[in-house]
Amino acid sequence: MNRSRNFQPFPSPAKASKTVHDGETKENMWSSLLDNVASGKRLPEKTVIVLGGDAETQREFLGTLASDSGKKSHDRHRKPPPIANEFALGYTYHDVLDADQEDTLGRLSIYTLSEPLISYAPLLRPLLSTHTVPDSLLVILLDWCEPWNWVRQIRDWIQLLKEVMTSLDDPTKYAMEEIMQEWQQRKRGIGAYNGGGNSTGNEANVFIPLGPGEWDEALGLPLCVVCHNSDRMDILESERGWREEEFDYVLQFLRTILLKHGASLIYTSNSVPNFLPTLINATLEIQSLIKRQPLKHNVIERDKVLIPPNWDSWGKIRVMREGFDVEAVANGWSVDVKLSRDYVEGPVSSTKEPEDQLSAYEDVIVNPKKSSGPEDVRSSKNGLEIETMSMQEFLAGQLEVMENLKAQEERGIDEKDDKSGSTITYGKVEDKSGDIEERSRVNEHIGPVQFNMGGIQVDAEDMLKRLKDRERGETPDPEAPATPTPEGKSQNEALANFFAGLMKRGGSNSPRPPAA
Repeated sequence: MNRSRNFQPFPSPAKASKTVHDGETKENMWSSLLDNVASGKRLPEKTVIVLGGDAETQREFLGTLASDSGKKSHDRHRKPPPIANEFALGYTYHDVLDADQEDTLGRLSIYTLSEPLISYAPLLRPLLSTHTVPDSLLVILLDWCEPWNWVRQIRDWIQLLKEVMTSLDDPTKYAMEEIMQEWQQRKRGIGAYNGGGNSTGNEANVFIPLGPGEWDEALGLPLCVVCHNSDRMDILESERGWREEEFDYVLQFLRTILLKHGASLIYTSNSVPNFLPTLINATLEIQSLIKRQPLKHNVIERDKVLIPPNWDSWGKIRVMREGFDVEAVANGWSVDVKLSRDYVEGPVSSTKEPEDQLSAYEDVIVNPKKSSGPEDVRSSKNGLEIETMSMQEFLAGQLEVMENLKAQEERGIDEKDDKSGSTITYGKVEDKSGDIEERSRVNEHIGPVQFNMGGIQVDAEDMLKRLKDRERGETPDPEAPATPTPEGKSQNEALANFFAGLMKRGGSNSPRPPAA
């Protein structure tokens, strides 16, 4: 047996190094392939920072953001993500689905903050870095339950954001400047606003210079202001007496101050479909692979207002209603947001409140809780609110009426023939001389008192007048004078008492004849 045939010599050093090199190449190739597959399946992550609103309002906002009108998810077993927004900085997430509700286009990491406390500024700083800034969006959440506080709330949030922005490092500030320059250079005023704000065709080379009051107070991140519960506008109209002038003034004021920050504006409601998901996705450049939804402005329907980014201008604000001073509001707002603040443990507030546009807004849109009392209600131009008396005052007045009526019945005095010169009206004793006109209007309104006697309608007042004239010896016909007799006089008294009794008892269809 030849043992040399089973003998295999060791490979040479050159061959061994080649084998090791081939193994490393295959390992690197597989690692690169797996990384490419993983990056292809990795969801694009966006950051949304929601400022304002209480815990319940924030949950309603998140529900509106997750809703998609006319479409239902195919996965009925999918549970909504938990929301932790009870204390300080809250967090939840939201997956953006494609038009067919099957593919996931991206994930929104949503952070919530309810109060503009300066002590919360350190919680916001870690959310803003060179890595997260390009994919971040600021949202200020307002509620139609208190529109008189909107401008103050926006001012406080912007002051807090400016305090946070100034404390960031230089690379992050530089990244914010680049983002703002990119937003300002996007196509403006041509066609509809497409998702992501990108232009198509020859419009990509069109650049319209900024108009007055646009992007004067850029924050470093895109801003969206959401006015939730727009269905309460009807309540303001019916209960607070709001008119179209008040609604237009609020909208013009918001559009003017938000134009300085390059912000978008939208009115939302849980009961009415809206374009909030489309606006958020377009601002964050999350585009559907199946169907692209253009974002169109809406300033006609008052409860569905939508102002996309880079669409508004002073001219469009002026044509909404004449008399609104756009320039004064814009200049005053620049002063408001640049005021020096005394940061205390509470909302960001100024040590001295100057005569600014905030005061002008609150003078027009008055907080009903700060009204001084009935005098303001009486002088209100709407005049829909009245002062009501308390229950005890009402019952005391009714008691006085009943006691006076009881005293009259005991004295046997007819109210109509009372010679005392006083009458009882609305729980008070008033002089007849000053109430003749009012009583005549009432009598004219209610008409004469009539009774049905044997199928014949008899006017009781006219009959009494005739009987009294007959008793005094007067007759309607002057050509046939008659002298009263004792028998006729007693008969007239009996008839007068009969009809007076009918009037006191309120009328009867079958009266009993008076006793002789």
